[in-house]
Amino acid sequence: MQSIQELLVPTISKMGSTAAPVTLTSSPANNSSTCNTLYDHRDYARVFIPILYCTVFIVGLLGNCLALHVIRPNMKKMNSTTLYSLNLVMSDIIFTLSLPFRIVYYALGFHWPMGESLCKISGFIFYINTYAGVNFMTCLSVDRFIAVVLPLRFARLRKVSNVRYICVGVWLLVLAQTLPLLGMPMTNEEADGHITCMEYPNFEKVDHIATILIGAVFLGYVIPVITILMCYAVLCSKLHLTAKNNYLTERSGRSRKVIGVICCVSLVFVVCFSPYHINILQYMIRKLVSGTDCADLTAFQVSLHITVCLMNLNSCLDPFIYFFACKGYKRKLRKLLRLQVSRSFSSVVRTSPEGSSKDIIDGNKIQLNCSTTDVCVISVISVAYGHLSEYFHIMFKI
Repeated sequence: MQSIQELLVPTISKMGSTAAPVTLTSSPANNSSTCNTLYDHRDYARVFIPILYCTVFIVGLLGNCLALHVIRPNMKKMNSTTLYSLNLVMSDIIFTLSLPFRIVYYALGFHWPMGESLCKISGFIFYINTYAGVNFMTCLSVDRFIAVVLPLRFARLRKVSNVRYICVGVWLLVLAQTLPLLGMPMTNEEADGHITCMEYPNFEKVDHIATILIGAVFLGYVIPVITILMCYAVLCSKLHLTAKNNYLTERSGRSRKVIGVICCVSLVFVVCFSPYHINILQYMIRKLVSGTDCADLTAFQVSLHITVCLMNLNSCLDPFIYFFACKGYKRKLRKLLRLQVSRSFSSVVRTSPEGSSKDIIDGNKIQLNCSTTDVCVISVISVAYGHLSEYFHIMFKI
């Protein structure tokens, strides 16, 4: 599934950074041109990867759409944390909407029948929202650090007007880094007739690819993960000391709950993103130091498909973090589940094949005609898109 967009573009720890443009030239040496074992795992991948991605698509889309609906009532009293969370949820939703293309690609056994243009567009959406998510998670960690540890010195960075600029800057940064890649050919016809899309071996011919990707890993992963872990480590220490010195706070258990959520967020980030980036780093270092052969490239290609799947699970796991961390999210999810159970029971009693009802949540009427899973999915998607205009209105009301 590997995309040069996922590999080449250095994404930064949020509060801004610039990346020097990279000039890509072709090199005559290309291991992948003589390696015929790169997709020998096709029969396994065409079964397991689509199943995993379908799960990520359904759970991620439904969970993040619900999170968007939970955030919506707070838009009138927007703060920095809400605004960062809103952008993170939006990046996850847009990312999951790009997955059906990848599901088809893998189900066909690494074959892309939809043309070069659609390959570029799907890869562009896939990449930009993956790393926008990394950046907004970093933003949230820095925002929480400032709020608890340095509330006075850097309070201006938490003003909503300034946060809007930061969010727009993050999107523009990732967009600017990704747009040049749209001018590169992203598909390649293999010897067996399959057309691959956004796969790493297609870009082995890029000159100095190892050096470029090592730099990209440091800028796109190492800096964000260090920032997140440092901010949350100091934050946990601060909360622990506060609880230790305040009997009421310690007895309430609020600090322990917050620390638990912080540890959960950090663990999900590290587990999802580390294997992919460490995998790239070790292969590129070996490529520079001792060179690689076809067997090395094949092993790397297989491991990339596995670690990319793990990385994409992040958008599916985020809603579970919302569930345990946000009372509003938990309350509305329970209401929806109770409604569905009640509707199913009533449908059985009436022996009616169709049923519909209205779920009234905080005065917002959402028509959920959930006689089938597909209709439920479509209903939640329509709710999410119904809020998009408000999202962009808030983001650009600067």
